[in-house]
Amino acid sequence: MTDETLRAEMRAYIEAHCPASLRTPMLTYEDRAYGGTKSTMNADQRAWLSAMADRGWTAPTWPKEYGGGGLSDRETGILREEMARIQARPPLEEYGLSMLGPALLKHGTEEQKREHLPKIVRGERRWCQGYSEPGAGSDLASLSTAARIDGEDFIVDGTKIWTSHAHRADWIFCLVRTDKDAPKHKGISVLLIDLTSPGVSVRPIQLISGHGHFCETRFEDVRVPKGNLLGPLNDGWEIAKFILVQERQMYGDHAKRGVEAKSLGQLAADTLPRDEHGRLKDPMLRADILRLELRTKGFEAARARLRAAGGAAGMAPFLKLYGTELNKERQDILMQIGGPASYGWDGPAFDDGQVVKNWLRSRGNSIEGGTSEIQLNLLAQRVLKLPKDKRE
Repeated sequence: MTDETLRAEMRAYIEAHCPASLRTPMLTYEDRAYGGTKSTMNADQRAWLSAMADRGWTAPTWPKEYGGGGLSDRETGILREEMARIQARPPLEEYGLSMLGPALLKHGTEEQKREHLPKIVRGERRWCQGYSEPGAGSDLASLSTAARIDGEDFIVDGTKIWTSHAHRADWIFCLVRTDKDAPKHKGISVLLIDLTSPGVSVRPIQLISGHGHFCETRFEDVRVPKGNLLGPLNDGWEIAKFILVQERQMYGDHAKRGVEAKSLGQLAADTLPRDEHGRLKDPMLRADILRLELRTKGFEAARARLRAAGGAAGMAPFLKLYGTELNKERQDILMQIGGPASYGWDGPAFDDGQVVKNWLRSRGNSIEGGTSEIQLNLLAQRVLKLPKDKRE
């Protein structure tokens, strides 16, 4: 099939199945289509998810045998272009798609792939990530949540913190220490844990933005079947790093989320006073918007080059760092456009009260998924090959 024929087929399918209500920018977390047994999706979101999952296009590059679309990167690019053409929202957003799925494809057993991947594609099972702990954040390898073998099960005890969306998730992919006597980065394993298991408790944490999707997740004598071990026992650190790469690439998408899907220049022109030439009266704001638009286009071009060269994984710290900074800068400009109304919880008319909430939420982008300082260190040492500080 030629690219032109494929594009025409994709365009017709998307046009026929994407509801009009989902061809608009997403303003809130509630606008996103999260699957799982606790999903709050509306009828349009469910219909759109079902239609795309039928073609495997929620995970277009995954093999068809596991429910994916079996598309090449080039074909997936065409699909994304056609969705962007009508501003179609993603049919599903889920850590199973962006983080766990790639790890299962690379490290999972055949049984694990067939059990979990099709359910992820169809939005039937939602996942969260169990990495950070109260005493193990940036220094993740110092984690203390432990799993000991008892017959055909692991017994898990410990606490995870900042577990995004755990209160809405069905399962968690979790880093646990399975050999307490091994060196720091050894003796760590990855377990797939059903959150309905006895002994699991989840407590949402209210943020200053009003969002409550971060959670504390506790495990008390939780039994996990040995078959839920992902990869080799005591060698989970390599898998953990692989998943971190997927996460950091995902954070690169922060550069183009929310109300900012509409041109900032157009949004400002629709909202603020203009001069006799039709330009914004505020020259500093004009410059800020132009600078951000140019940086965003440059970032997207860099991402495209990295994907084409097959080098996106090695540059994941760059994608995470730069995408985070662009999103924070964009939220700053949205606050400027909204003016004094942005500082109120109801917000300006153009965003249904989300400007200040999104601005507050964006402050955490430089912490989650590995702090910006960690990303800078990784870029300096692993990409630029700079020497370590002799004082270390």
